[in-house]
Amino acid sequence: MTGKTTKSASDVPAEAAGTIRVPRLDQQLCFALYSASGLMTKAYRPLLEPLGLTYPQYLVMLALWERAPSTVGELGAALGLDSATLTPLIKRMEAGGLVTRRRDAADERRVLVEPTAKGRALRAHAQDVSSALACSVPLEPGEVKALHATLTSLVATMREASDRRDERDGSPFNSPS
Repeated sequence: MTGKTTKSASDVPAEAAGTIRVPRLDQQLCFALYSASGLMTKAYRPLLEPLGLTYPQYLVMLALWERAPSTVGELGAALGLDSATLTPLIKRMEAGGLVTRRRDAADERRVLVEPTAKGRALRAHAQDVSSALACSVPLEPGEVKALHATLTSLVATMREASDRRDERDGSPFNSPS
């Protein structure tokens, strides 16, 4: 009788991928961030369903509760989304009665977005969502704060580097509109 052994990803050295040393999937920062992001979104889903919000809509509402009215460009900058992604999302929210859109009287090229009364009323539930999520995250408060600081710094540094590359390369992305 022969015994069949199975190896997990952590048992296989990175250099087994070939002559180029490629870190294993479980060693990749990008994969850890991707996995964490997906799990956070999944954790929010049952908390936001009773409010009739998707996770991206919740993020838009958080931004608008902090500063409204906001232009689509300002929302995009706050959320790290381009207008091609943000505009359909805002249109769905408008159809759901959560926000209104209007042209800026001072500059008709700009679209202002603000919560409706229904959208403002959801803010009272935001604390409940945050508290419930905090209870489901398996980290101590100090660990959460440190992780948040690290990720915030990472995002800021990566955005700056991306902006510099775009300026140097003449990329149309991130250009002022």
